[in-house]
Amino acid sequence: MVNLSTLDYSIVILFFAITIAIGLYVSKKSGKSSSEFFLSGRTMPWWLLGVSMVATTFSTDTPNLVTDIVRTNGVSGNWVWWAFLITGLLTVFVYARLWRKSNVNTDIEFYEFRYGGPAAVFLRKFRAIYLGVIFNVITMSAVTLAAIKIGGIMLGLEPWQTVISAGLVTVIFSALGGFKGVVYTDFVLFFVAMGGAIGAAYYLINIPEVGGIEALLAHENVASKLSILPDFSDKRAIITLLIIPLAVQWWSSWYPGAEPGGGGYIAQRMLAAKNENHAIGATFFFNIMHYALRPWPWILVALASLVVFPDLASIQEAFPNVADNKLGHDLAYSAMLTKLPSGLLGLVLASLLAAYMSTISTQLNWGSSYMVYDFYKQQINPEASEKKLVAVGRLSTVVLMVLSASLALLLQNALQLFDVLLVFGAGTGLIFILRWFWWRINAWSEITAMFASGIISISLKLTPLGDYFFAPKTGVFEDYYEYPMVVLVTTIIWLIATFITQPENKDVLRLFYKKIQPGGPGWSKVITEAKAEGVILKDSDAGWSVPSGIIAMLLGCALIYSCLFATGYWIYSEYNYAILFTITAIFSGVLLIKKWAQIKERIF
Repeated sequence: MVNLSTLDYSIVILFFAITIAIGLYVSKKSGKSSSEFFLSGRTMPWWLLGVSMVATTFSTDTPNLVTDIVRTNGVSGNWVWWAFLITGLLTVFVYARLWRKSNVNTDIEFYEFRYGGPAAVFLRKFRAIYLGVIFNVITMSAVTLAAIKIGGIMLGLEPWQTVISAGLVTVIFSALGGFKGVVYTDFVLFFVAMGGAIGAAYYLINIPEVGGIEALLAHENVASKLSILPDFSDKRAIITLLIIPLAVQWWSSWYPGAEPGGGGYIAQRMLAAKNENHAIGATFFFNIMHYALRPWPWILVALASLVVFPDLASIQEAFPNVADNKLGHDLAYSAMLTKLPSGLLGLVLASLLAAYMSTISTQLNWGSSYMVYDFYKQQINPEASEKKLVAVGRLSTVVLMVLSASLALLLQNALQLFDVLLVFGAGTGLIFILRWFWWRINAWSEITAMFASGIISISLKLTPLGDYFFAPKTGVFEDYYEYPMVVLVTTIIWLIATFITQPENKDVLRLFYKKIQPGGPGWSKVITEAKAEGVILKDSDAGWSVPSGIIAMLLGCALIYSCLFATGYWIYSEYNYAILFTITAIFSGVLLIKKWAQIKERIF
């Protein structure tokens, strides 16, 4: 536990005051209609939405998760989430435009736009509960768990005290301000959060126990953890940290914030953009900041923690009041923050509060939008007034907060949840990519994949039968085959279901194509049959933009990964590699600008 000075308390109180003031300021306009409450009237500029995306994904559990990964698997362990850059850039250059053109209120509403009949109605209703409540509550509980650990380590708070104090302010301004309040507040939270993270990293690597960057990098506990790429002589590390994430994970798994084909709160921000250009600009800015620059302050603190707290026993010794069921490597981040001086400590605490509030407020507003549009209005009260919809939105915001806070009190660490969520959505991602470009995908494809993935994942995690067949301690298969096996089996099952069930009604397919204009050979059958009946679906003879979008995605990956590597090597003082990756980043950026100009000329 640390002693906060008057300056520290002043910084935190000022931060709370600004946050509540923003919520109150926009509450009147946000309450005018459900569109204002959940999408801010679709008038948001790219830079505000981009900053909001970055702020949202900078949650209190993120530095804890990165710290857990670095202490356990080294810097290269972060490829388990760095691989999702491919997903993110595919959203930028292919799917952002399509989502904005759809003009739906939520990505769940998309189901009854792309599909038809009772299966589509069931899918929309079920996914609203499945994602808006179950997955959303699990995600928020991971964030709240991180807040509990920070409160326990830094302030000596009991878990329930942290949950009430941090959650109360968040739920108040979320319920009052709606989406506009979330985005406006995110703009402030972003700079507070980044300032705190960078300031903490700079100070902590220079404390006497660590001795500066050179001493840190040379320390025996740290030297083996520095490589940005896994050890190529270690088969397990290469497969689990590089091959599976880059070859399978990025396209096959649904994970909040990195959904293949876009979705979730990322889709919500794209739908709130002024137009397609702003949707694309926002998502690209987010991916640059999220993957290229932001991880390094957390990584440096994680590495420094290996010097000060080399193992769990040292953390437990320093903080004996931490409950055994909350002890984990992720605690090392909070433990390091207790060494900050007055003023900087207040800023970092405010930054962690900012990270918590940004993520939770976004998840609350996003999940509430499902409850309002895709469950309440669609299933219970189709004639509900706008005032009623806003009231239900505010009520569901409070309920989601209570559920997530309750679950957080039962959990132990963030990496635990990350692994569960990752495997639980395995095998469904390919559908989210293909459903825009292949007419044969139907509602039963998604229903089957969703249940197959969940059942297989649960059986592997919880039953001896699953362990025996797919993840034995000894035998034919190693445990790292679990994820690809779930993907393979799930994919086979949903493909079979696709071909043995009836395709979607031709009127549904034609309406979808006419509005979205996705292009590509996957729709040739629908276009040809419509043309034979005198119905023209294609607006023009312009070529398919997806191949160019994929090239832009690859150039974007080269740019952002080069920035990631260059930043790391500049920090490591490995100047030859740093210069090489800096040049690669510049070259990739120039090519990307040229390619994007070509794409923009063709589609806008």
